[in-house]
Amino acid sequence: MTATATQGRVSRGVSGFVRNWLLLIGLIVLWQIAALLAGNVFFPPPTEIAVAGAKLWFAGPASHLFLGDSVFEHIFPSLMRVIGGWLISVFVGIALGTALGRSRTGMDYVGPIFAFFRAIPPPTLVPVFLVLFHIGPGMQLATIIFGSLWPVLLNTVDGVRSVDKVKFETARSFRTPTRYWIGMVVLPAAMPKIFAGLRLSLSVSLILMVISELVGALNGIGYALLFAQRQYDFANMWAWIVLLGILGYGFNALLLAAERRVLAWQPARTGS
Repeated sequence: MTATATQGRVSRGVSGFVRNWLLLIGLIVLWQIAALLAGNVFFPPPTEIAVAGAKLWFAGPASHLFLGDSVFEHIFPSLMRVIGGWLISVFVGIALGTALGRSRTGMDYVGPIFAFFRAIPPPTLVPVFLVLFHIGPGMQLATIIFGSLWPVLLNTVDGVRSVDKVKFETARSFRTPTRYWIGMVVLPAAMPKIFAGLRLSLSVSLILMVISELVGALNGIGYALLFAQRQYDFANMWAWIVLLGILGYGFNALLLAAERRVLAWQPARTGS
């Protein structure tokens, strides 16, 4: 790639980044103006939300390194739940999906069962998990894992089954050991579809984390959001909602960066 092409690519990336953020800033300005004109207590202006958020997240004692009590009481527990539940679903989904994808008849037996459980909205099972695990991390993790497992599992099955038959025949002719075949051929070939499932699964995990904390939790972002709503503290309520958006954006950006790095070998992603 020439220096001119590289410079042009960087310039397009910077202009696209600025354009996207200018649009967001414009929407915030419109929100500010509309909120000030309407004077509706349910929709405070962004400046008021920003002040409330700063007090929640950064106005803490010196022992907390300028982080607010809410960070340790609500944000960290929520992050542990969503990351832990998502990682468990990723591990189980990829392992089980790889085994079922390589099996000729596995999905014939479990496919209807998966279709049945996948059709059940995870929030409807919160009362069931509440009975089984009581109020606490167990119920929240079960809710997150149940909902976020399916995108990873089914995308892994689809990705493993889409491996080129020529690669399969070549590996079999060379009598490639199973562990090398799976680790060096099957999983790399299935990675684009697996990552699509990972992104969807991560979004589902964040949603289910909030739902589980709205129903059965003594701390967490969902609990704090509901508490602020019940206290008619709408600035804090919107601050928690904004934080959820920031977390979702950050998680997605990290996963996209990992995807670009892992799939850099694909010609379509190298930009060459």
